[in-house]
Amino acid sequence: MNKVFLNKIETYDIEKLKDIYSRIFSEIDLKSKIKEGMTVVIKPNLVIKSKPESGIITHPNVVAAVGILIKEMGAKVLIAESSGGLFTPATCKMVFSGSGYTEIAEKYGFTLYTEAEFSKVTINKPYICGELNVINPYINPDFVIDIAKLKSHSMTGLSGAVKNLFGVVPGLQKPELHCRFPKEEDFVKMLTDVCEFVKPNLSVMDAIDGLEGDGPTGGIKKHMGFTAVSESPYALDYVCAKIIGMEPENIKMMAFSTEMGLTPKSLDEIELNDDINKYLIKDFLMPKSKTTDFIDRIPKFLRPLAAKIATPKPYIKKDKCVGCGKCAESCPQHTIEIINKKAEINYKNCIKCFCCHEMCPIHVIDIKRLKIFNL
Repeated sequence: MNKVFLNKIETYDIEKLKDIYSRIFSEIDLKSKIKEGMTVVIKPNLVIKSKPESGIITHPNVVAAVGILIKEMGAKVLIAESSGGLFTPATCKMVFSGSGYTEIAEKYGFTLYTEAEFSKVTINKPYICGELNVINPYINPDFVIDIAKLKSHSMTGLSGAVKNLFGVVPGLQKPELHCRFPKEEDFVKMLTDVCEFVKPNLSVMDAIDGLEGDGPTGGIKKHMGFTAVSESPYALDYVCAKIIGMEPENIKMMAFSTEMGLTPKSLDEIELNDDINKYLIKDFLMPKSKTTDFIDRIPKFLRPLAAKIATPKPYIKKDKCVGCGKCAESCPQHTIEIINKKAEINYKNCIKCFCCHEMCPIHVIDIKRLKIFNL
């Protein structure tokens, strides 16, 4: 049975978070699994440098609460992440500092991974991706805790515990994987390969504040008021998807992992510590890029044309663009240029991966579709 622990909490008070996680860690007997002297690697979601209160990143207080408890067990805490954009010691330090992580590391004695080194790994029996580069802390680690942020995602629908592990791929090599696997059904297989390579020992969801709409960075902050923990990232994502009103079978990433026997098929296969109905969010805003339902209801010979017309695309608000080039830097197809200090997209080569939307630091790249498909 997959077990998922749900707990209501309205603020990022570290002591209250510690109380919740301490009870859960005791129930799953985490102390017997973390040995003294181990290094526990914590994987937060730091997709971009962002203030903790933005709802975009894993709040540092959640990581602090977990890390303090891990240190009390006699283990060392290493926080390791590769955000989007360049992966260098300088950018690692900048993201950690700008996101509130340098402060908690200094206060509680955690180590931040800033060496920016990675190695090529081979994935045994892959679903689609047999080889890729991974940042070094996630190669043969003692113990991994995946601390995700509950958000909608413009490409995959949901950004949770499984998607969070894409951050073990170094910097600008993420867009390369978008280019290698431009179709969503292939991209989600690759994400599953990454999750199966890392195999996090424990997954935690920061769902006190999250993001709805056009996540994972351009959405709207949403207060949800809970945190969740599971030893299965797949079960954790399943429960969280249900809470925000997403049907797991409609999320390709989850549908694929269910088919592979990784994600539970229903809530009946998950043991919950609390009534899920107390956590349901009925007004959660879905991303604009979510596939339209009508395509499946028209004649098959018209579906390719309908899908092409209905597929949303990134749209640059030229009046607000500052020409920083982050979108061009992150584009796997190199289809964006900076012309006269403004970003320009060549839609002929655009694969609609929305990396530009995700990496724009001032959020001036929108997701646009014909108005008829917003009805």
